[in-house]
Amino acid sequence: MAVTRSIRRTSPITLVLAAVLSFGFLFFLLSPSSSSATATSTKSRQDDAADHPLSPPTKPFLKNQEYRSNGQRAPPPVVHYHMNNLTSTADPLANGERVLILTPLVRFYQEYWDNIVRLSYPHELISLGFIIPKTKEGNAATSALQAAIATTQSGPIDDRFASVSILRQDFDPPIDSQDEKERHKIENQKIRRESMSRARNSLLFTTLGPSTSWVLWLDADIVETPPTLIQDMASHNKAVIVPNCFQRYYNNDKKKMDVRPYDYNSWRDSDTAQALAQQMGPDEILLEGYAEMPTYRTLMAYLADTGEERKQNKVIPLDGVGGTALLVKAEVHRDGAMFPPFPFYHMVETEGFAKMARRLGYESFGMPNYFVCSLNASTRSDL
Repeated sequence: MAVTRSIRRTSPITLVLAAVLSFGFLFFLLSPSSSSATATSTKSRQDDAADHPLSPPTKPFLKNQEYRSNGQRAPPPVVHYHMNNLTSTADPLANGERVLILTPLVRFYQEYWDNIVRLSYPHELISLGFIIPKTKEGNAATSALQAAIATTQSGPIDDRFASVSILRQDFDPPIDSQDEKERHKIENQKIRRESMSRARNSLLFTTLGPSTSWVLWLDADIVETPPTLIQDMASHNKAVIVPNCFQRYYNNDKKKMDVRPYDYNSWRDSDTAQALAQQMGPDEILLEGYAEMPTYRTLMAYLADTGEERKQNKVIPLDGVGGTALLVKAEVHRDGAMFPPFPFYHMVETEGFAKMARRLGYESFGMPNYFVCSLNASTRSDL
């Protein structure tokens, strides 16, 4: 009786609504997803897909994939790198060793680009990497660099590089002006060089690949090197090696163009410098080339023989290195040697790198009679 009474009291409208809702629920569960939404999602993923399985992890690998006989998409191939077979030898050209040229860049100089294009090392074995600050000046440098890259990479095959990467810094530069005098003020050195260390490390850790044998650090204002720079430096088969960096200028006394030392960060240590370091606080750093901080180190800049008959292949041991043109075996970086953005034995950036490399068992060397030249803005028209 209870059941019959309940049914009798139920409104026909209620039953109709219940039936409609039930049908709608079943249709929702059983119907396929919207084809338009699926198509849009698939197209978005394909447009953002990478062409190669060794793509950044944020890029899905969807393009140019093969399908199996059953119509299912095959997974991307697994690529094996035999790191024990990777070499960095005195004859990188004969062994086909890949070189990564890295440059922190604030201003773009066409002379810099023209110089690396003239390098005689096979360009198909050279990859380039740049890191540029997100500033107005950095934006201009990025545009100029991209234009130069487009010209070279669409030009003669032999001039084209294997790959080019451009990074933008995710932190602001510590000083606004990039004028030479402002950059080299002693009060700006610690924050400036700590910032440079962060930029160098970001660039290195992002671009160093499993097939890289050598890393050449080249400053953006290095506008003149021998075309055989890579082969000449690598021929000594040193883990860390640096040439002497000079700058061309007009000598008023001689009434002609001359050269002068530019990079003072390549040196042999002294007892005076070590004594100064022992008296410093944990956050203080030693700086080279400043009268306010005499270290009496032996500077490679002053050991140069500028004569025509000089022995360019002369090599000397160093305790500190500059970064204007610094060649490093990739294994040194892989073993953990980076550019400390903090006082490391009272040194930062490239000098701190040399100290860190030594702690890992790698010695640093310099070529006092082998020259590269930095841009001098006041004599730029004479280059």
